[in-house]
Amino acid sequence: MAELDADLDHIIPSSVLPPFWAKLVVGFVSLVCFARSYDGDFVFDDSEAIVNNKDLQSDTPLGDLWHHDFWGSRLSSNTSHKSYRPLTVLTFRINYYLSGGFYPVGFHVVNILLHGGISILMLDVFSVLFGGLQYTSKGRRVHLAPRASLLATLLFAVHPVHTECVAGVVGRADLLCALFFLLSFLGYCQAFKEGNKEGTHSSTFWVLLSIFLGAVAMLCKEQGITVLGLNAVFDILVIGKFNILETVQKVLHKDKSLENIGTLRNGGLLFRMTLLTFGGTGMLYVRWKIMGTGPPAFTEVDNPASFADSMLVRAINYNYYYSLNAWLLLCPWWLCFDWSMGCIPLIKSVGDCRVIALAALWLCLIGLIFQALCSEDNCKRRILTLGLGFLVIPFLPASNLFFRVGFVVAERVLYLPSAGYCMLLTFGFGALSRHTKKKVHYNIGKNLADQGNQTAAIRYYREAVRLNPKYVHAMNNLGNILKERNELQEAEALLSLAVQIQPDFAAAWMNLGIVQNSLKRFEAAEQSYRTAIKHRRKYPDCYYNLGRLYADLNRHVDALNAWRNATVLKPEHSLAWNNMIILLDNTGNLAQAEAVGREALELIPNDHSLMFSLANVLGKSQKYKESEALFLKAIKANPNVASYHGNLAVLYHRWGHLDSAKKHYEISLQLDPVAAGTRENYRLLRRKLEQMQKKDV
Repeated sequence: MAELDADLDHIIPSSVLPPFWAKLVVGFVSLVCFARSYDGDFVFDDSEAIVNNKDLQSDTPLGDLWHHDFWGSRLSSNTSHKSYRPLTVLTFRINYYLSGGFYPVGFHVVNILLHGGISILMLDVFSVLFGGLQYTSKGRRVHLAPRASLLATLLFAVHPVHTECVAGVVGRADLLCALFFLLSFLGYCQAFKEGNKEGTHSSTFWVLLSIFLGAVAMLCKEQGITVLGLNAVFDILVIGKFNILETVQKVLHKDKSLENIGTLRNGGLLFRMTLLTFGGTGMLYVRWKIMGTGPPAFTEVDNPASFADSMLVRAINYNYYYSLNAWLLLCPWWLCFDWSMGCIPLIKSVGDCRVIALAALWLCLIGLIFQALCSEDNCKRRILTLGLGFLVIPFLPASNLFFRVGFVVAERVLYLPSAGYCMLLTFGFGALSRHTKKKVHYNIGKNLADQGNQTAAIRYYREAVRLNPKYVHAMNNLGNILKERNELQEAEALLSLAVQIQPDFAAAWMNLGIVQNSLKRFEAAEQSYRTAIKHRRKYPDCYYNLGRLYADLNRHVDALNAWRNATVLKPEHSLAWNNMIILLDNTGNLAQAEAVGREALELIPNDHSLMFSLANVLGKSQKYKESEALFLKAIKANPNVASYHGNLAVLYHRWGHLDSAKKHYEISLQLDPVAAGTRENYRLLRRKLEQMQKKDV
């Protein structure tokens, strides 16, 4: 988790990381964002839930609150929406009493303060979700993830989708539900504090308190019960360290070690799951008994998709609603207090272009789920799983999956799920920041290396590797530069680490072979080249370097075969062709060298280095005229190569064209004054010319 926090160090300053200051900043920001709503009036549903609700007035007995729905109607009535939120109504009644009537300012101020308090509480919740639950011997938590927690909390505190909950007085149901939901979760976490050992009275107390707080959350709004599901997921995945993918694989392969999975045999976990199950079942039973007549009755206007005859139409529209909710979290550009009355026309066929939205949603979800299940990084698996859990579990009561709801889309139900979204967004932002930072250093290093500034390139490549110790491409490039600077030991260490991290990294294997060849470790070099070719069968450059190794070992046939493989894979591989010609020339196989040279020039007719090599062979075969033509053509293509002029001079020297030889010796020495062979040949030519002059005289 320290890695994620380090990725955010340029976003969140250290000065706001101490808990007191962080909470002060969060509280201030959350209040400032929504303070403007304090002088609003009672609007929309506020009229029915507050102004026209007799349960707020003193002449209604307090006991009636436990038998009435959110709107003041009896739960047993057939017209009741069965919204059972007595504790929320009780806070309205207290507001009414303290304000001395229906004065909205007091109601709005309470909502704003509740949101501020919830945002501050979120800081502790995110700290647990990002950092996990690990304690020192003195009972202090470690891995608090202060930067990640603060960023996610600030995103939650200012998210525009909360406008309906905070600015609308009836949104207090969601605020109170969220408050006790978070307290229930944090209470459940206390059961695992150092000293609260599994099975002890203290541990059981915290679990029971968590269940009680979940019941209180449910009495504020129905989705409060979902905290029990989140607690169970947290217990199994974080405390029990249960790996879903590993378990599924063991089941499929009938692995006997499945019987020894600690999570499944953990008595403390089973006991807590039993308490959560009985607690949740009891809450649902009591809720059902209080409702009396069964589920609420809604009209088609409230939720058109739920009245569609076709199951396919219902499924498509429900999923489209989910995608709209996701879009509101991602881009709350347009918000609406009421999405009913035909605001969202039904999708009646798969040909509707809006189907793309639900396809995009599920592609994203499947990608996240795959990462949450399959990542080798335990921390990443935990964060993604808990983020998805916080996003999905509180939303389930509004999903139409278990029962029909009385709305199409409602921003208020996203108050708690938005915490999961903020968590996932923070994690993604950290990953992007890390990738960007290491990518920037890598790109700068690559550009500097291309410009020839190796010293600066090394510095940036080192920083890229420091930021990501598994950045194999940066290691490979850094190893190449160190190889060119003859810092072979460090180059070998870097490239060895790169292939250890990514065993199929063919380029790194080849470069490792080059370094080992330079260190005269020929067997290791050959093995590295062979491994590179194993992972990339069509690798002409590797065959070329393997041929050079064989040439150094005087394994001429192997060298020729390797270079031939390089030219088969890449017919324009000039270096491989040249090396074949030179090796055949040096070993006296002039006819074969000539044949290879002609074959090469047919494929690469404008390559002056091939012209030069073949010209040398033809000169030795006394084919002077053709050799001269190729030398001159090579010089025309690249006139500033000393060896081209020097070897042409040697040809003229042999041929007896001494004046032309003298001319090209002199040009060659102008281009390369220290060429010992050319200087000696020139000296011999001048002596011969002097002798000829004396003879003529």
